[in-house]
Amino acid sequence: MTPLSQLKAVESGIESTVPVSVSQTGSGMRPLFVGPRGLRAGWRLLIFLGLLAVLFGGIALVRTGGPQGLREAQKHLSNVTVTPFKLGVSEAILFALLCLATLVMGRLEHRKFSEYGLPLRQALGKDFWIGCLSGFLAISGTLLAMFLLHGFRIARFALHGKAILYAPTGWAIAFLTVGLCEEFLNRGYLQYTLACGIGFWPAAFVMSGFFAFGHAFNPHETLAGVASVVLFGLLLCLFLRRSGSLWCAVGFHAAYDWGQTLFGVPDSGIAPYHNLFNSVFSGPLWLTGGIVGPEASVLTPIALALVALLFSRYYRENRYPVQRLSTM
Repeated sequence: MTPLSQLKAVESGIESTVPVSVSQTGSGMRPLFVGPRGLRAGWRLLIFLGLLAVLFGGIALVRTGGPQGLREAQKHLSNVTVTPFKLGVSEAILFALLCLATLVMGRLEHRKFSEYGLPLRQALGKDFWIGCLSGFLAISGTLLAMFLLHGFRIARFALHGKAILYAPTGWAIAFLTVGLCEEFLNRGYLQYTLACGIGFWPAAFVMSGFFAFGHAFNPHETLAGVASVVLFGLLLCLFLRRSGSLWCAVGFHAAYDWGQTLFGVPDSGIAPYHNLFNSVFSGPLWLTGGIVGPEASVLTPIALALVALLFSRYYRENRYPVQRLSTM
């Protein structure tokens, strides 16, 4: 068979009968690692996670002074008071490391940083503020419904003087970094790459489960609270799919958390600190969420469903068109 006829046979899908030399047998492992568009999504995910582990582990050792200091810090982790400064700084460091890992992977894959969900030109733009408004209205509406059902009330101001201005501003900045870090971690490179292998919504379910798993270790968290976090994750994936970027999800995440602290209610089992109002829960746990907070209330899934319906009405097109480029 001539070289030209071999080429025609391959193009027409006919299996060539040319014997394979011993030197060619090594190529049998290649499909395991490389697909039609390059390195398979599963291997890219493993490289990214390994890079994150090295970066996060390294910075943790540096901040605590070595393995012994890290073990001591873990022992006292539950006793640490979360302040706006501590939260903002820690989340900003993690976000910077996350961006670094994503830039490295983007360079290896010849993709722009913006393709992974955070285009800088859209930073704090329209979608971000729509997300902020949606997040604050979602938590405010949940607490209002709880109030009307006699399960929640604001008792008094918890702050006075200049603190009324400083504390909410500090928390707003801190929760912005939380929104950036958690959204880019859960719905940035990992969501993009996983969607390339299994499709957008299967990847969204996987990442929403991962998102909920991260919250499951919060103090006093319950099964109802974890289930709500899954729904949060799916809603934020809807924002990504329809708006084309993570900025709407970042705004929603930040404003929802900020609203919980503003009203003085627990956030995923974490008690509020330096909150504007002191609030009181009364009534059954299914209504109030108890020590976990509104996240574990039956009203939260209803609020999230309403947000999803309204958002889908005004954002009808999929602007984040991830196609399945390869299998896992």
